Amino acid sequence: MSFRWLKSYTPRSLYGRAILILLLPVVSLFLVVAVVFTQRHFEGVTRQMTHAVSREVNLILDSGLSAEEVARSPMARILQIGVMPASPTAVPKENLRRWYDFTGIIVIRELTNLLPELEVMELPNDHFVHLYMRQPDGLWRLTLDRKRVSAPNAHQMFVNMVFFGALMTVIAFLYLRNQLRPITRLARAAEAFGRGRHVTYRPAGAVEVRAAGHAFLDMRARIERQIEQRTLMLSGVSHDMRTPLTRLKLSLSMLEDEDRGPMEQDVADMERLLDEFLAFARGAQEGQAEPVDPADLVRRIVEDCQRANIAAELREVKGEGTVMLREGAIRRAVENLINNAVRYGSRAEVSVLLTNKTLRIRVEDDGPGIPPERREEATKPFARLEPARNQNKGTGVGLGLSIALDIARAHGGTLRLGESTRLGGLRADIVIAR
Repeated sequence: MSFRWLKSYTPRSLYGRAILILLLPVVSLFLVVAVVFTQRHFEGVTRQMTHAVSREVNLILDSGLSAEEVARSPMARILQIGVMPASPTAVPKENLRRWYDFTGIIVIRELTNLLPELEVMELPNDHFVHLYMRQPDGLWRLTLDRKRVSAPNAHQMFVNMVFFGALMTVIAFLYLRNQLRPITRLARAAEAFGRGRHVTYRPAGAVEVRAAGHAFLDMRARIERQIEQRTLMLSGVSHDMRTPLTRLKLSLSMLEDEDRGPMEQDVADMERLLDEFLAFARGAQEGQAEPVDPADLVRRIVEDCQRANIAAELREVKGEGTVMLREGAIRRAVENLINNAVRYGSRAEVSVLLTNKTLRIRVEDDGPGIPPERREEATKPFARLEPARNQNKGTGVGLGLSIALDIARAHGGTLRLGESTRLGGLRADIVIAR
């Protein structure tokens, strides 16, 4: 039997589901006890008490005395039933009870069945019951204590159940929240690490939660150690390669101009490739995330590109506020996207959209674009799509989009590639959750 349809009605958060698990048995038990108590106490006990009262009333009615004589007789005093003649104008037209008097329903039903002479009865309060009986000499009004036909203060059990049930639920919730707090702390630490932030975390709570916490710390340490080793390795390679490249520069400077130009271009390309390798190795792990105004940051990036004679333009900025970003990493990602745009097209247009939930930085160009089936491949390291992109306009190693994707993921976001509806080329969106 499938219960998938219940998922849409259950809470999504851990706290909500824990409260549901806590309250559902308590409420179910309360309902079961209330039903059983109603059947046994309200109906059973009330029926027994009304049967006893009916026999006493019949004893008075069968005495053959008038109402005044019965009222003065020892029998009425012993049975504690008041008897007096009733004026027809003072008799209610129907049975009367308060709307919340549930035991009164049973009392009226049972006494009506047990006393054929009963015309109407009145339950005005919790103290008295008035029975209007049809007799040969007219109407009698019999008054007796309400405690003789129904249990007094029957609602006290429900009050106690509600009070102590609420009290124990609050105590259980406080204990449950204390047990769930380590899980939420672990979730926040994992979410922060996924966004490139390092949050101090110490395992606590139950044994299973502590085990998960220690596993998370081990995993985080291994990932950080792997990133550090990759950065150190490629940084060392870059440093070692710069020494022979410097010697090559010195050697080339002594050659003739016509022979030196192509070789110096090759050396410059090698230095640029080394810089790209090092930037990819660093990724987005350098520095700490700080509140940054993305609109101001992108505006400064576009201005720097324009001073470097790069055809970049800030087209649109919507929204305002700050976002927790690594400014250097985001700058590198946006600059890579702009450089790719002007390398394979003639110009780049940049726009910023900041909402309550997300930050989107969009870079569009008028180049050939990337086919949809090859966009995932384009974001992989060292991927070069010669059929889709014009390689005659520049050389590269295929790390620009990969670096931008790594930086976006380190901030808890992603890089989305699509087709620019305005320029017809590639549209690259860095989307980061706030």
